[in-house]
Amino acid sequence: MPDLLTPRRRIALAALAAGLLVVVAPWIVDTYTASILARAFFVAIAALTVDVLWGYSGVLTFGQSAFFGIGAYALAMTFTHVGFDAGGIALAFGLAVIVAGLVAALVGWLSFYHGSTPLYASVVSLVLPIVLVQLIYAGGETTGSSSGLVGFQTFDLDLETWFRLAGLATVAVAAAGYLLLHSDAGRILAALRDNEARCSYIGINVERLRLGILVVCAIVAALAGLGHAALGGVAAPENASFVFGTQLVIMVALGGRGTLLGAVLGALGIELASAYLSGSLPFIWELIVGIAFVAVIVLFPAGLIGALRRLIPGDRADAAPRLQTAAPLPRADRDMMVEARGVTRQFGSLAVLNGVSFSARRGELVSLVGPNGAGKTTLIRCLADGLERTGGEISIVGRPIGRLPPHRLVAFGLGRKFQAASVFNTLTVADCLRIARSRRDPMSWFDRSPVLSLPQAARQVIEGGGLGDRLGDVAGDLSHGLKQALELAMVLALEPDVVLLDEPTAGLTRAERSAFGAILTDLVRREGLCVLLVEHDLDFVREISSRIIVLHQGQIALDGTVEQVVNAPLVHEIYTGGHVPTAETAS
Repeated sequence: MPDLLTPRRRIALAALAAGLLVVVAPWIVDTYTASILARAFFVAIAALTVDVLWGYSGVLTFGQSAFFGIGAYALAMTFTHVGFDAGGIALAFGLAVIVAGLVAALVGWLSFYHGSTPLYASVVSLVLPIVLVQLIYAGGETTGSSSGLVGFQTFDLDLETWFRLAGLATVAVAAAGYLLLHSDAGRILAALRDNEARCSYIGINVERLRLGILVVCAIVAALAGLGHAALGGVAAPENASFVFGTQLVIMVALGGRGTLLGAVLGALGIELASAYLSGSLPFIWELIVGIAFVAVIVLFPAGLIGALRRLIPGDRADAAPRLQTAAPLPRADRDMMVEARGVTRQFGSLAVLNGVSFSARRGELVSLVGPNGAGKTTLIRCLADGLERTGGEISIVGRPIGRLPPHRLVAFGLGRKFQAASVFNTLTVADCLRIARSRRDPMSWFDRSPVLSLPQAARQVIEGGGLGDRLGDVAGDLSHGLKQALELAMVLALEPDVVLLDEPTAGLTRAERSAFGAILTDLVRREGLCVLLVEHDLDFVREISSRIIVLHQGQIALDGTVEQVVNAPLVHEIYTGGHVPTAETAS
């Protein structure tokens, strides 16, 4: 029985049932409804691409209508001006795919770059359909201008055949999307939605991944538009308009964002309701649809599918994977791990770092201490991101970082833990760890592995931090201390040579701090890691550090052993004006 409930089999059974329903539906529904649904299926495919981009990867897009229009006009213009034959059909499909892919690549290049935000991508996507419609208007006889292109010869298929082709295409796209998005590799999209910064700091090229997703979704939407134009024999500016793009977003929101099924049901429901209401209530039907949309969003923020999930028990959760120890990778044959020379960071005329120079070796745990505003976290950012510093040079494991972004520095052997636990809140603990491990162990796009391989260091944190029996728990539901342990395990899953920790014990209890310190010192001793730690708790620093660097007003005030630094009069003056620093006064 359990084998029948594996994710792939559930998807196959659901797709088979939906496909059978599509095949028999033309014998059940009337001709008018079948005609509406046949067109609505192509709209549903476009809505699915919106759900992938918005519901799964976190980028709200209004531009999928433009790609839908590109596909519609590729077919209409080819069949009108070139002709309807084998060559014309191939040309239409080729143009739809190539033009949509190129335009998506350009839009992605403008939208996704280091430091950009999903909001900026949404603005770019909003402009795209507006620009495309203006080009259609300016196209004259080539594009049909505001009247569009009609009357061209197209495929001579009866309505039942069109219904089944469109319906089965929708089922196939939805099933393929569900299979991909719920595979091990597909969970990366949800990781992007949850925490883009953490994705970069575990070695994922966020910009390239987002661009690739956009190109694929654009091509799928263009083929949907091509099918819509082939069925109706019409390509109109409305097919590519901003209004239609907004309608696709509404369909996804109504049905349930991040569900795929919700996008299909939302598209079919709105298309059916609009067709019937526009005939019986021609002047107020849009108002009715708008009121229904507002009501659903207010009452059911997760959409109709989300509301049903609360009432009906959801899909059976996949079993937590079995942990196993990964074969260790060879460490870099080098003693000097971090070298910083004259590092500066300025914000306008304000110099937060001013000529900071230091080095750190393998097997050292170097604590960076100093009062608030001394530049400790800024220094960590400069070490982890080549674009952060204003001047100076930094090398990680002997390799200059130049102006490289974080995902490139992960390949140098760098791992960074943030002050606030940075995990993927909607994913399970196992998914977080598997994604963190993706650079070392490529993940499947079609399946879920029952085994999770982690290096010994990460396993030590998982088992010592209390996460060993919680691999199937959602990360967002964990306590603060467990999230901190999970993030450290994710960093160690990278098998780094250099680990940057920014106040890792903030918010932890005394017992949790002691356990964290014991794990950390053991990792440095046994794994030979080089750890740079930003910390305010000087008692904690005394216990675990092999060296302490004191930062003050953006410069290194002192660099020495624990005893040299904690007893130095200069440190007392920096912290307390002459009093011996304690954890309470330091924090």
